[in-house]
Amino acid sequence: MVQRNYGFEKRQKELAKKKKKEEKKQKKLLKKQQTDGMDENDDVDDDDDDDDSEEKSSDEE
Repeated sequence: MVQRNYGFEKRQKELAKKKKKEEKKQKKLLKKQQTDGMDENDDVDDDDDDDDSEEKSSDEE
């Protein structure tokens, strides 16, 4: 009877886990980049509002 190669099976299992973990990491990174892109657009609008409020403050002095 042929003996099982547990080392090979373990290595294959580890590689599968590593691949799955890397795919999950890439997916999270992509999702974060998409949400950051939307946040940056919101920040740009907020910055314009802040500049106007600073000008009003300096006019009041």
